[in-house]
Amino acid sequence: MQSIRLSRIGTKRAPVYRIVVMPKHRDPWAKTTEILGHYNPRQNPRELVIKKDRLKHWIEQGAEVTNTVWNLLIDEKIVEGKKRGATHLSKKRQGKLETKAKEATAKAEEAAAKAKAAEEATKATPEEKTE
Repeated sequence: MQSIRLSRIGTKRAPVYRIVVMPKHRDPWAKTTEILGHYNPRQNPRELVIKKDRLKHWIEQGAEVTNTVWNLLIDEKIVEGKKRGATHLSKKRQGKLETKAKEATAKAEEAAAKAKAAEEATKATPEEKTE
């Protein structure tokens, strides 16, 4: 299976990337099937040069686009769709984030219940004064 991904060609502390098509499980610095363009994140504005017709050809052939390249293509309006998450969380870290989210929702529900009780108490006080 082919993959469209970045391959670093820049020097130390000056990254420049090629956008390449190569087999998915091959080393990123190995021989590529085709070079589709290049990406320079250090320029202002960042430079993305890509052969759009060849990119569309490879996508039609079933080549998978990595998340980072996909997000770059969406930024440049070359392809349509939603951005993908480019970071991967371990199961341990994901579990910790879920427990923190559950604790936060529990605290929010508790605070809402206290606020509702306080509101009901303030409503009851004026009624007693009028009688």
